[in-house]
Amino acid sequence: MYQRIRELREAHHLTKKAVAEILHISVSTYANYEAGKVRLRALVIARLADLYDTSVDYLLERTDDPSPARHK
Repeated sequence: MYQRIRELREAHHLTKKAVAEILHISVSTYANYEAGKVRLRALVIARLADLYDTSVDYLLERTDDPSPARHK
């Protein structure tokens, strides 16, 4: 999961600082998320999914399909 959030950030041409600001967390906390040193909270995972227009399942590596979840 940690590698995936880094790849998404880079694919969207965002810096760690920019993502940290969007999430309202410190840059060091976000850097620790990407490094796998700190576990991501459910709220952060949901916000990252929204930011990158993908599903939580994709971030959690439960699927390789980056398409966002669609509600029925």
